[in-house]
Amino acid sequence: MNSRTVRRVGLSVAVVTALTGLAACGSDKGDKAVGKSVTDMSPLAALRSAEQSTDKAESAKVRSSTSLGDTMSMTADGALAWGGGLKGNLTITYTGGKMADAMRQAGSTSMQARYLPDAYYAKMSDKFAQQFGKHWIRYGYDDLAKLGGGSGAYIKDQMQNTTPNQSVKLLLASGDVKKVGREKVSGTDATHYAGTVDVADLAGKNSNLTAEQLAGLKKQLGQAGVTTETVDIWVNDQSLLVKKIEKATTANGVMTSTAYYTDYGVKVSAEEPPAGDTKDFKDLMKSGGVTGGAGTGTGTGTVS
Repeated sequence: MNSRTVRRVGLSVAVVTALTGLAACGSDKGDKAVGKSVTDMSPLAALRSAEQSTDKAESAKVRSSTSLGDTMSMTADGALAWGGGLKGNLTITYTGGKMADAMRQAGSTSMQARYLPDAYYAKMSDKFAQQFGKHWIRYGYDDLAKLGGGSGAYIKDQMQNTTPNQSVKLLLASGDVKKVGREKVSGTDATHYAGTVDVADLAGKNSNLTAEQLAGLKKQLGQAGVTTETVDIWVNDQSLLVKKIEKATTANGVMTSTAYYTDYGVKVSAEEPPAGDTKDFKDLMKSGGVTGGAGTGTGTGTVS
């Protein structure tokens, strides 16, 4: 495979991974979560409690799977923390679709993703490093915002602001949230809630969100080509999010994301990769004439 192809694969896969990894995992900020039982609350009251409790968590382990039409299917496993900015590590494996094929050409279907408050890092294969001299690609969030066409700003926003309780916010915004019932999630008792978000009607719904919050959600969904999104979440008796499933029709096909959250408060550490083994994506773009479109048409929505 020639250098231009490897470079394009590296950029595409890394940016898609940045979005879908966070789409399934997310970030928050605040103090350690201490919630109260949601079993006797109304659905809206229970969701408000879950939003606040999950928002107060400092870290969590995450296990997720995401698929997007015939573009890709992938899994992610790791831990993230969010006090003072997002940080953490995920192992991301492409299991199918065009992205898995592209990754095989680049030397591996699995990669490490590292998140820091100001940048995201993707560790590519030995084959990539043989051609470009580095294993790691650095994506500064401010640089991602300059990719153009509105998609760059969307990527930056996703990287810095997507949170696990975004799923709860989407349900509140749906206006038709319902309590499905009590179920077991990985052996833990949890309450299942569900709703459907229609982007066209989002701003007009009785959403229990501020006008600014609604406008932000609508913009994010619209930029991803999302028309409708169904959201199912499971909240444990401590008002903490333990599972979520989101499905959406996007510009690139149907997207489905499932995530499990455990071990709130787990210790998470993440450091910048060695500078001598890191290349900035801007340099790759300049050296290969790669356009911003190489990695921005992901259509991953605002799932968290």
